[in-house]
Amino acid sequence: MFHQIIYIFLVLALYRLFKAVDEKQATLMVILGALVSVPIVFLNVLNEFAALGLAKGADFLSVFETRQLDALALLFLRLHGQGLVVVSIFWGLWLFPFGILVIRSGFIPRVLGVLLMIAGLGYLISTSTSLLLPGYGHLVDRFAMVLELGELPIIFWLLIWGAKEQPSASPSR
Repeated sequence: MFHQIIYIFLVLALYRLFKAVDEKQATLMVILGALVSVPIVFLNVLNEFAALGLAKGADFLSVFETRQLDALALLFLRLHGQGLVVVSIFWGLWLFPFGILVIRSGFIPRVLGVLLMIAGLGYLISTSTSLLLPGYGHLVDRFAMVLELGELPIIFWLLIWGAKEQPSASPSR
């Protein structure tokens, strides 16, 4: 949950950085990146709490046998996994407006924007396979994970070099 709170501030900082490039794309980036995905992750944490509660074995659960409690805990852990699949859709979608903004910005190398969109495609391929063809998910995830690594260069670029201001086009006085 701490990670998601930090993530909100990251997306808002990116919005401030790219708002002047294209406000509509920057707004879409915030909607997909924070306003939709973060609440899904917060709700998905309830599945972890439920599994933990079942494993602790509170007094009111004494009507269930140990095997039943274990099965219910496993159910909630699997639901948590499915919740991650659902939120991965938005983790992929937000990378498209982010990539477009990087490409249009002029102060970050365009190739990083292309890599962001490739990473978004990786998330969507992985998620689609998990939902539609779950038997092939493990095979496709290996390929998709390589695509998803396209997110990393922008992180290092912003941490090491940052966004460079472009010289103004207007003549100096």
